[in-house]
Amino acid sequence: MTEKAGPATRLPLRHYTPAPTGRSRGPPPAEQQHRIRTSFFYALSVAVLLLGLSYAAVPLYRLYCSVMGAGGKAEAATDKFQPENLVPRRDTRPIRITFNSDVSQSLNWSFKPQQKEVYVYPGETALVFYTARNNSDRDIVGISTYNVTPSKAGAYFNKIQCFCFEEQMLRAGEQVDMPIFFFIDPDFREQPQMRDVDTITLSYTFFNAKRC
Repeated sequence: MTEKAGPATRLPLRHYTPAPTGRSRGPPPAEQQHRIRTSFFYALSVAVLLLGLSYAAVPLYRLYCSVMGAGGKAEAATDKFQPENLVPRRDTRPIRITFNSDVSQSLNWSFKPQQKEVYVYPGETALVFYTARNNSDRDIVGISTYNVTPSKAGAYFNKIQCFCFEEQMLRAGEQVDMPIFFFIDPDFREQPQMRDVDTITLSYTFFNAKRC
């Protein structure tokens, strides 16, 4: 005997939640504006800090060199001005002195040595010049740092007159010649660490100190 099929069982209804499409909503406008302001002030603070460091670089470098005696800094001759130290030692071979110049991007100046190189004997005084020109339409104060390479020769490079670490004010369009009067220690060749040194390079870099 065949049984009759009962009524079909109805499944319970389920609510369908659509799957996310992959596009998320951004932060609320107020939070987004806060992030923008925070990023802006952070970038501004970094820019101000870098600007301050650029102006502080020269005095900090000068202080570091004076304390540590580093950076190939030449000696500011004082007690070395004795007459016996200023006699050329022509019994030794001369030393080739080359000159280099550079200008910071913030300074609209031209700055070049008038001579590429000179040859001096230990104990011989020499006078050389750099030429600086203000290419802008306003008065500008510049200041320079210097370096001697190889750095081990810095202790034997004596400056009698120099424009380094001193503010130099040039009027708009003005050009000036800046002297350097120096000598190398007379016993330079007698130092074991100097026997392989035949060339010394004196480099100057000018920075913008302040605007007049």
